[in-house]
Amino acid sequence: MKKPRLHKRKKQHAKKIGLPPGSLVYVGQGDEDIASLGVPKLTLMSYDESGMQEQTITVDALAGLNADTSKKLWLNVHGIHDVELIKQIGLVFNLHPLVLEDILNTEQRPKLDEFSDYLFFETRHFYYEQATMSVSSEQISFVLGRNFLLTFQERSTGAFAPVRERLRAEHSPMCALGIDYLAYSLLDSIVDKYFNVLEEMSDDSEQLEDALLAKPSITQLHSIHQLKRASIELRRVVWPLREVINHLTRNESGFFSVTTIPYLRDVYDHTVNFIESLESIRDGLGGLMDIYMTSVSNRVNLELRALTVVAMLFMPATLIAGIFGMNFQYMPWIAEPNGFWWALAIMGGIALVMLLIFWRRQWLTSQTQP
Repeated sequence: MKKPRLHKRKKQHAKKIGLPPGSLVYVGQGDEDIASLGVPKLTLMSYDESGMQEQTITVDALAGLNADTSKKLWLNVHGIHDVELIKQIGLVFNLHPLVLEDILNTEQRPKLDEFSDYLFFETRHFYYEQATMSVSSEQISFVLGRNFLLTFQERSTGAFAPVRERLRAEHSPMCALGIDYLAYSLLDSIVDKYFNVLEEMSDDSEQLEDALLAKPSITQLHSIHQLKRASIELRRVVWPLREVINHLTRNESGFFSVTTIPYLRDVYDHTVNFIESLESIRDGLGGLMDIYMTSVSNRVNLELRALTVVAMLFMPATLIAGIFGMNFQYMPWIAEPNGFWWALAIMGGIALVMLLIFWRRQWLTSQTQP
C-alpha cells in the first residue's frame, strides 16, 4: 500500500490555519491522492436477536436512517475525504462539530471523548512493509451510542473482516449481544493485527542479527535504523491507546455492559503485552547496533593487524639493506662474490622466524585471542 506523503499532509494542514474550532476540513492525503480514493463506501449492518441485515447504502439514504430504532446499527464508512458526507452523518446522529473535525483529521493520536449520548475514540491500523522495514498507518474512528456504532476508515483495511464474518454467520451469538460488544470486538481485532506487525518486525530483527554476525554492511545499518523508526511509531500510538482502553474499562459513562467489561480488560492486557514485547524488540535493536559497531571495529582491527604484520616483516630487511647501503669503503662482504645472496638469506631467515612467531601467537588468523 502506498504510504501517505508527508509534504502533501502539510499542505492540507495549511488549509486549517485561521479557521475557528469545529471547521470541517479534510487533513490527510494530498489532492492528487484524494482523486485516487474514489467514492466513499457506506456499509450498514442492522441486527437483533432474530438476525442481521447488511446493505450498502448511498449518501441520499443517510437521511432515512433512524438512530433510535430498536435494532442495533453499525455504519462503516470507507473513505472520509468527502467532507459533505461526514457532515450529513453528523447531522443524522447528532455528532458534535469537534468530533467531525477529529474524524477528518487523519493525523490524530489515539484519544477518547465522552458525550452524554455517545463515546468517541480513535486508534490506528498499521501495515508493515517488509521491503523497506517500515510501518504505515491509517486512522480508524469510533462513535459508540446506546444502540449504534459508527466506524470511519480512510480506506478498506480488512481489519474488521473477522468480525463481519462472525456477524454474518447463521444464528450468530453476537446478534443477541449489545452494540458495546461489537465495539469491543472491532477494537480487539485492530489490536490483534498489531501482533502480526510485531511478529514480522521480530523476524526481520532476527535475520538482521544473523547477517550482522556473518558479514556486517552499511545496508544492514540502514535496516536497523528503519526498524527503530517503525518501533518508535508503534510506541507513539500504542501508549495512548492503552490509556484509552483503560478509561473504557472504568466505564464511567455506562456505555459498556457489565458482561463486556472483562473483555475490554483482556484487550487492555493485550496492549500491555504488546508494549512489553515492543520494548524487547527496541532493546534488541540497540544490541544489533552494538553488534554492528563491534563487528566493524573488529574488522578494522584485523586489517590493521595484517598491515602491521607486513610492515614488521619488511622492517628487518629495510634495516639490513640500509646498513649495507652505507657508503663506507670497508664493509663486511663487500668483496665477497656471494655477499649479496648472504644478505638476502639473512633477510629471508629473519622474516621466516617472525612469521613463525606470529603464527604461534595467532596473529595470522582471523580469530582474536580469547
